[in-house]
Amino acid sequence: MAPIVHVLGARPNFVKAAPVISALAAAGAEQAVIHTGQHYDARMSEVFFDQLGLPEPDVNLGVGSGGHAEQTAALMIGLEKEFTGRSPALVIVYGDVNSTIAAALVAAKLHIPVAHVEAGLRSFDMTMPEEVNRRVTDQLSALCLVTSPEGIGHLAAEGVPVERTHLVGNPMIDTLLANLDKFDTGAVREAHGLPERYVLATMHRPANVDAPETAANLVRRLHGVADLADLVIPVHPRGRANLLAAGLDEHDRVHILEPLGYIDFIAAVRGAAAVVTDSGGLQEETTILGVPCLTVRPNTERPITITHGTNRLVTFEELVPGVRKSLEGGPAGGAAARADERRPPLWDGHAGPRIAEVIMEFLGE
Repeated sequence: MAPIVHVLGARPNFVKAAPVISALAAAGAEQAVIHTGQHYDARMSEVFFDQLGLPEPDVNLGVGSGGHAEQTAALMIGLEKEFTGRSPALVIVYGDVNSTIAAALVAAKLHIPVAHVEAGLRSFDMTMPEEVNRRVTDQLSALCLVTSPEGIGHLAAEGVPVERTHLVGNPMIDTLLANLDKFDTGAVREAHGLPERYVLATMHRPANVDAPETAANLVRRLHGVADLADLVIPVHPRGRANLLAAGLDEHDRVHILEPLGYIDFIAAVRGAAAVVTDSGGLQEETTILGVPCLTVRPNTERPITITHGTNRLVTFEELVPGVRKSLEGGPAGGAAARADERRPPLWDGHAGPRIAEVIMEFLGE
């Protein structure tokens, strides 16, 4: 058989791919993994292969950072060579990063079918690069593998034929549930000298960190959060310079960490009194863990984390009052119980096998 090729480029891709690769291996599929190197810091990429049981990538393109055009062009050149040499039966892409759209474009022009894991998510904000990536990728995909029900409607509204669309659940949650017993919050607190009670933050969206004046405004709000409780922030490479230049570390209760591996990061999230983020995947992970999540964005492509989880959207002005309210809301266990009662449909730890079943049936046809 010609191989199924997985294209992975950034932290969320690895977490979503692990259960899919495992389920396809159990089904006897020939597979290859291409790591594009879009996230090139070992703590943002290589560590996930060790921690999640992913096979070592067959190739690492080592693309690294750059502007959108520069990075996407380099990705397309490297992927075209790989796809031409491997002649895959199917290319599987994940999420909405530049590696995702680059792989979909190259595969489509080489007449190789594409399967998009996490299809149908929409923020309806075309200023977000991720929104552009996910919309175009869905149009190019032979299989749109959808994580939450509203995605079905979004794809239908955009003219995607219903036979290409499959509601399969969320493989990121497969990975989370499979590793629950490894998330040792106490060990992470001890390793990094963290207090027992803290708020965890992650901020990396261009709209929040790229402009120095916006980053400075954000830092003032984060210092306001630190006035309420210790603030733990693993600083993403994107925005690091602007946030530090704005004085992020100039508060006694701000704990700045380097990026963490998956196990340590989710352990830190699990033990947080609240999470402040602009990430997409973290909205989903906190939904399952029952940790209050405040997403500093005007919109989300994951509204199910609001209707069925612990997430809510806040502006800069609403951030500190929102955190105060979360901290006064009682123990996280209550939120966890509520989150478990209304867990999104098919977020049950079995998305990987459902995806493998759809893919093997497609290839059989």
